[in-house]
Amino acid sequence: MPENALASPPPNEPIVETRVGDTRITLLGTAHVSRKSAETVRRLIDSGRYDVVAVELCASRHHALTEPEALAQMNLMQVFRQGKAAMVAANLAMGAYQQRIAEQYGIEPGAEMRTALEAAEAHGLPLLLIDREIGTTLRRTAANLGWWKRLTLFSGLLAGLLSSEEVDEEEIERLKEGDVLEAAFSEFARDRQDLYEPLIAERDRYMAAKLLLAARRHPGKHILAVVGAGHLKGIVEQLQSIQDPEAELERLDAEPPRSPWPRLLPWLIVALVLFGFWLGFSRSSDLGWQLVWDWVAINGGLSALGALFAAAHPLTVLTAFVAAPITSLNPTIGAGMVTAAAELMLRKPQVRDFASLRHDVAEWRGWWRNRVSRTLLVFLFSTLGSAVGTYLAGFRIFDRLTG
Repeated sequence: MPENALASPPPNEPIVETRVGDTRITLLGTAHVSRKSAETVRRLIDSGRYDVVAVELCASRHHALTEPEALAQMNLMQVFRQGKAAMVAANLAMGAYQQRIAEQYGIEPGAEMRTALEAAEAHGLPLLLIDREIGTTLRRTAANLGWWKRLTLFSGLLAGLLSSEEVDEEEIERLKEGDVLEAAFSEFARDRQDLYEPLIAERDRYMAAKLLLAARRHPGKHILAVVGAGHLKGIVEQLQSIQDPEAELERLDAEPPRSPWPRLLPWLIVALVLFGFWLGFSRSSDLGWQLVWDWVAINGGLSALGALFAAAHPLTVLTAFVAAPITSLNPTIGAGMVTAAAELMLRKPQVRDFASLRHDVAEWRGWWRNRVSRTLLVFLFSTLGSAVGTYLAGFRIFDRLTG
């Protein structure tokens, strides 16, 4: 376990030095929108004092930082089939947020992490990614919330990231202590244990456990860990309290238990709708056909409205109206899959759409102008419209049968 943890904090560059056995660990608390932090990282690594560099990144964020053109190779249909459309849209929204900061203040968020990667490579030092996968963090956060809070919170956050082209000074101050994810959640997380635990406290423990394992694997070495200043205190505390880092990582990497209801509920709704049709036709053909029309009009209409809101091609809007009532009776395929495929066929993204994607989504209108991001919106909004339409149509059918 660590001993003799010593804080030596220049006010804007907090540094903590500690030991784990005969391995020294220096934790540098950085501001993610500070040129000074990037310069400090460069100076420390160039000093030659360190044998290993650890950074507050996961594999996905590392890939996004080092392979910014990877979006150009994105297979959109594969994204839709794998259910990753929402995650891709969220990543684009965060990238747009960073782009606005860069353009507005001349500051590149995460510059100190990029500097750490470049300097470690230049000196031939091993690089350790110590943060938890962002997808795992978001899933564990969502699991702590009820479905309605989950929907309102994440839609509100996404809208907040996109709604304003100007990033105010208060948001910049938040970014000085954490990353974009933490800044986006900060106004909620500080007073909400269900958010604070997975977003901040668990990541403190995760990074501490990673550093403890690194100390075992690099005995006698000196590790420089570059982390957000907001994580510094928590990581130091956890370095002194974690007894079994492997078990801790396994626990923190575990996916939250899945309720069977998200898989069973769609089939239950289908069964109830079909039973409603049967009951309606058993009473009279007029009632039966009225129920069918209600289902088509409400479900198809709302899905088409979602596609229209995403500025889909007129034929895609028509496809949404036709497909949604059918796909809603088959939970294995969603309306968004069909509308996205139609939009890709009618308006196939070109090379320039992928090339300009990050720049286009930095402003609200760009999401509708770029064919890649617009297809994502078509998928998301037509899916949402169909989902809402399914429930509203179901209630309408119940009302006619009981009225």
